[in-house]
Amino acid sequence: MTPQTPTASKPDAAAFAKGLEGIVAGETSICSVEQGALIYRGYEIHDLAAHATFEEVAHLLLVGHKPTGSELARFKEELIVERALPRLVADFLRNAGPTLKEGTAVPMDVLRTAISILGHLDEDCQDNSAEANLRKAKRVLAKVPTVIGHMQNVIDGRAIIGQEKGGDPALSHSANLLYMMTGQKPDRDAEHVMDVSLILYAEHDLNASTFTCRVIAATLSDMHGAVCGGIAALKGPLHGGANEAAMEMLKEIRPFVDSGKGSVNDWMQRAFTEKRKLMGFGHRVYKNGDHRAPILNKLGRAVALKKGKDWARWFDIGDEVEKVMLRDKKIHPNVDFPCGMTYYTMGIPVPQYTPIFVASRVSGWCAHIMEQHANNRLIRPLSVYTGPPLKRWNG
Repeated sequence: MTPQTPTASKPDAAAFAKGLEGIVAGETSICSVEQGALIYRGYEIHDLAAHATFEEVAHLLLVGHKPTGSELARFKEELIVERALPRLVADFLRNAGPTLKEGTAVPMDVLRTAISILGHLDEDCQDNSAEANLRKAKRVLAKVPTVIGHMQNVIDGRAIIGQEKGGDPALSHSANLLYMMTGQKPDRDAEHVMDVSLILYAEHDLNASTFTCRVIAATLSDMHGAVCGGIAALKGPLHGGANEAAMEMLKEIRPFVDSGKGSVNDWMQRAFTEKRKLMGFGHRVYKNGDHRAPILNKLGRAVALKKGKDWARWFDIGDEVEKVMLRDKKIHPNVDFPCGMTYYTMGIPVPQYTPIFVASRVSGWCAHIMEQHANNRLIRPLSVYTGPPLKRWNG
């Protein structure tokens, strides 16, 4: 009997979209990414960047509504109480120093493992109820900046800052993150820029890392496991790692230009010829520009101008890169491009750019994990088979 190729349940190849581009893969009440707006639970991103704090936005995402004054005070206090890390996690970060310095691990790897260890120690880890998930979300949100700060202290060979309380309880979420990394309490400008950057990065519907979190959560796995998956997805240079890659690109361009070897256009044309992937540009959804990019560009340039012309030079070069990309490739910058320059101007080590992205996006991830658990269906798409036709093993 000749084997027959099954056809009854064969997917329609015409419906296939590589990378799921343009495919509607679910519903969410958390965020809407549109050509003309980016909206978090009904609030547009420009409005939030101008008038909200990151703690308010995190409450909006996790709890589901804009907090009242008393709700915000309670939420902030809950985060402050949860900032400190268990000794086991702090010890892990100390011991991770050699792998970070030797390059066998990068900060995103260490952050992923730290979250996994926190899952082992969380009494609610295996409880997927709405109440337990919200408690876990607050703990993870509070602890990610502490992990980043302690990790940077270890990399710098300095004593861990604020271990007992996870920093300074008097500081905001954003200011405390900067303080724990550097040991210096930031001024109002630095705090504001970091706060706005966290707001801009907090949520973006079914991006790669959020979709990863939801796929994991859809199996009824736990929140810590889903967040670890999100971190692994965000690490990639085509997603969260783009802000690091964008700054490394600019660090190639500036000496080329400043040494007189050529112009920004010369460097870009060579990159085009070599078919280099230029990070910080383009977006799968936005076709006319990322709403977040000009907000962060303006704030970052203001910080650079305050520090001096040499720092503003990064943004001047960045503007030239943007012009060439738009002129020759019709591609706009995304938020990762100004983020790279802004964080660099603020003195943040480049390898910590993506972990800081996690400090923000974990609020959106946890909101999506909770939404998935609350109205779950296993996420299991089909694929178009491109292998050989059916044949016999002994024939």
